[in-house]
Amino acid sequence: MELRQLEAFAAVMSTGSVTAAGRVLGRSQPAVTRLVQELESAIGYPLFSRNGPRVSPTEQAFLLFEDVEHALQSLQQIRHRAREIEHGVSRPLHVLATSALAAGLIPAALALLDQRGDKAAAAQIHLRSASPERVAHGVLAGTAQLGVTSLPLEHRGLQVHWIAEAPCVAVLPEDDPLAQLDVVPLAELAQRRMITLANPYRLMGRLSEAFAAATHEERTRQFIKTNSSVNAMAAVRAGLGVSVLEPVTALGLPLAGVAVRAIDTSIPFLFGVVSPQTLPMTPAMEGLVNALADAAQALVPGFVRHDAARHTELLMQHAVPQRAASPHFPTEQEEEIFQ
Repeated sequence: MELRQLEAFAAVMSTGSVTAAGRVLGRSQPAVTRLVQELESAIGYPLFSRNGPRVSPTEQAFLLFEDVEHALQSLQQIRHRAREIEHGVSRPLHVLATSALAAGLIPAALALLDQRGDKAAAAQIHLRSASPERVAHGVLAGTAQLGVTSLPLEHRGLQVHWIAEAPCVAVLPEDDPLAQLDVVPLAELAQRRMITLANPYRLMGRLSEAFAAATHEERTRQFIKTNSSVNAMAAVRAGLGVSVLEPVTALGLPLAGVAVRAIDTSIPFLFGVVSPQTLPMTPAMEGLVNALADAAQALVPGFVRHDAARHTELLMQHAVPQRAASPHFPTEQEEEIFQ
């Protein structure tokens, strides 16, 4: 297979038609069709089903597209880096972070770098967001020099620089009666429909256990689940329910119409900063690692910075019982909204 064939395939997948792909690539429609057909011959199975001028991706095409897109992005990055080297530009710092930390914390840390006069480090940072699992994988694979993500971070090959613990907060419509309180009882929130994050083995597990302890009962509870704290806050603002969220997004991205309050129960959010174990730390990496800790301390009330050596101890201290970690505990009436 050739690069031109992969580019033609990716363009058809992205634009939805051969004609539009040709416009994007600056090629004729027959040329794009030929390149895609050559790729299909090379791999041995069809990527599109054809009905006259219309094409529809096959199941195999969707499976292949993610890897092709990643390969093309990597090649584009190499081309960009080659131009930077030509002009004497230092290598950028690639950072992967969960969406909550990428939006709620990292901009504040970069602002600190600016204030400290380290504008070169801030200007040469490439930031992408991903799930916690993909953040760890990206750092291990070498596609990012730093990762900022929630615990656990027990992967061999990762160097954990520090671990943060911060209490989760209640997120309510600003006109909700509970928003008049400085500290909201968790038992009161348990009576409402909850908007919460979907991963049962991270925050959702701790939340289920905390609700069970606060109400001393197992009952059917309505949930709207999402994979994004921003989605949850938007749902709260729309009046769909209340939420208990990690504090970084809730405080780092304040949303009009939404109140953020402390809760009377400790539900810890644990996150940290990692890099590849074999990669020497550069001044830019050191600067951002320190700025992230300083920004988190300034942003989040109750922030505690732990030494990386306490990773296992913290996980055991805040472990969720197996039943509470199950996505089926408690019985839920739920809807899902994803990005």
